[in-house]
Amino acid sequence: YRAPYSDHWEKKSLDWAMEQIAQRLKQARDETFVERLPDGREVNHTLGIASLGGATLDVEENYLMKKLFSGGLGVVSIENQARI
Repeated sequence: YRAPYSDHWEKKSLDWAMEQIAQRLKQARDETFVERLPDGREVNHTLGIASLGGATLDVEENYLMKKLFSGGLGVVSIENQARI
């Protein structure tokens, strides 16, 4: 890990990294989540997070990623490298 404005790297545990990812994902979702449009339509989505799946993932793995990001987190911007 290299802290902002630092000139050296630090060793961190996998648990620390996973906690940082979870916190930052939650913060980004909370700051950008939209429940309703100004006209009152319910949308429950966020445009502040995107997902890019890899071409080497199989169909089942891509399906699970899609369900997690769209259904679980409300992410709209989901793409796959195989299509690009």
